[in-house]
Amino acid sequence: MAHPLLLLGTHWLAQELFDLISDLPGYEVTAFVENWDRARCSEQIEGLPVLWVDDLGPLVKTHQALGALGTTKRRAFIEQVAAMGMPFATLVHPTARVSSRAVLEAGCFVSAGCVVSTRTHLEPHVFVNRGALIGHHVHIGAYSSIQCGANIAGNVTVGEGAYVGMGAVVLDKLTVGSHSVIGAGAVVTKDVSDRVLVLGIPARIVKTDVEGK
Repeated sequence: MAHPLLLLGTHWLAQELFDLISDLPGYEVTAFVENWDRARCSEQIEGLPVLWVDDLGPLVKTHQALGALGTTKRRAFIEQVAAMGMPFATLVHPTARVSSRAVLEAGCFVSAGCVVSTRTHLEPHVFVNRGALIGHHVHIGAYSSIQCGANIAGNVTVGEGAYVGMGAVVLDKLTVGSHSVIGAGAVVTKDVSDRVLVLGIPARIVKTDVEGK
């Protein structure tokens, strides 16, 4: 019997995750969850109900949840649901290749066509979007987002709540600071400090005091 799953989010990415999860045996999305605009609970998405976050209590013992927002600021939504005692699923699309020696903690999602290499560790609620490549001995902090086609080389450390944009490249043995943002297509050739936005080839700091994306 498929395990019932709640998707935390009601926008485009949530609909994409619904489609991807339909390829996974053992899970069935039963509802989407909204925490911002209660009016959306009067609608349906993919023929399924939209539940208000405060009404999830009765489902804690029967369901698991998964964050369905690409923003690193999904943390508040996830923590609100976790405080109710809701467990979180860890899901890998069948077309992804995740090493048996990698560690994926609760709430991680690895999308179609991704690679997660040996001895790599994804902390809770890391989102890895389509076609991203993550090398060996990489450590990625909780609530980080690795977007489509990003390529993270081996022995890289990515801090908590970081955002690696579409098609970005991070060279080996580097550190990306917590809550920093690597812009789309950037090539990171040296360590990136906490809470900065870097863009370009090679990537350079263009903004400070950022808080993820």
